[in-house]
Amino acid sequence: MPSRPEFQLDQAGVKAWLLEQDPVVLRRLWSAADAVRAAHVGDEVHLRGLIEVTSHCRRHCLYCGLRAPSEGLDRYRMNADEMLDSAREASRLGYGSVVLQGGEDPGLTGALIAEVIRAIRRDTRLAITLSLGERSEEDLLAWRKAGADRYLLRFETSDTDLYRRIHPSLPGIPSDRFAQLARMRDMGYEIGTGVMVGIPGQTWDTLASDILRFRAFDMDMIGVGPFLPSPRTPLGGPDAAAFLAPPDHQVPPDELTTLKAVALTRLVCPEANIPSTTALATLDPRQGRELALLRGANVVMPNVTPLRYRVRYEIYPGKACASETAAACQNGLEGRIHALGRRIAKGPGGRNKTQCKDLTACDFHH
Repeated sequence: MPSRPEFQLDQAGVKAWLLEQDPVVLRRLWSAADAVRAAHVGDEVHLRGLIEVTSHCRRHCLYCGLRAPSEGLDRYRMNADEMLDSAREASRLGYGSVVLQGGEDPGLTGALIAEVIRAIRRDTRLAITLSLGERSEEDLLAWRKAGADRYLLRFETSDTDLYRRIHPSLPGIPSDRFAQLARMRDMGYEIGTGVMVGIPGQTWDTLASDILRFRAFDMDMIGVGPFLPSPRTPLGGPDAAAFLAPPDHQVPPDELTTLKAVALTRLVCPEANIPSTTALATLDPRQGRELALLRGANVVMPNVTPLRYRVRYEIYPGKACASETAAACQNGLEGRIHALGRRIAKGPGGRNKTQCKDLTACDFHH
């Protein structure tokens, strides 16, 4: 790979780093991402309690095990009291925020979620993030007025053709996640998004464009995790090979590529909150979380969903912490975070918009 006099965070530079395989050269990327993380968001790791509120979904996405056509799922939908009890558990464990996440479920009405948001506000000091798919403007406004702080909606890929293939629109309702993200920002939400690394059809150019799109959209939260196939989906079934890009262009869904994407995301979005994802911990249970935290991440999302539901939220098989209690998950995480020389953050942990005092970490040679 040709050398560069100065690292450039443009399409060619980001792609070159994604393709880099030399571990000695990559140490410069890891070091730079960790330095930018420390300068902009500090050494605190924010814990977001994850509540998987429903496994129902009306979508037919080709990559998700919860897709509407999936057969054999024992689906569930938590009621308002169960969601509130889970949020109280997150508060008791000392987390600063919760994430209500689920499939795009019409059974979770706008009024129900607004009621839950108000109850969490009344009973706890938690910040509230929602991740409930593409919803009407009426619902989004109602939830913001009820007290929701943030909304997470992954755009999955900036390649419009690939997006249409893997994320079919509902009849008569075109899917435009960038438009919803923009509307939610206007409503006052902190907005979050993300992509999967290695989804069939994703090329190196596409992934580089995804990372640069984070910067162009000035995202507040960004999730980057590996694609983990579900056998219940077309992209995890026997015909998945038909969706792949040519071998020299297809991004692999592996740990190294995901960590490079995390590090580059930190460099292009220094102030963003970036989680060490559950998918990465599933791919590498021994050290996946830690490696992401050492390469730019500053958030972990321990699961506080009741166990009776957690094992039924089957986006992909073998999900990390699916059988651990919330307390056991927390105890293990705290020890691993402290072993890295990092500390657990207190409070809601919104985006830190302070300016970096030392940008030399971004000016390393490639």
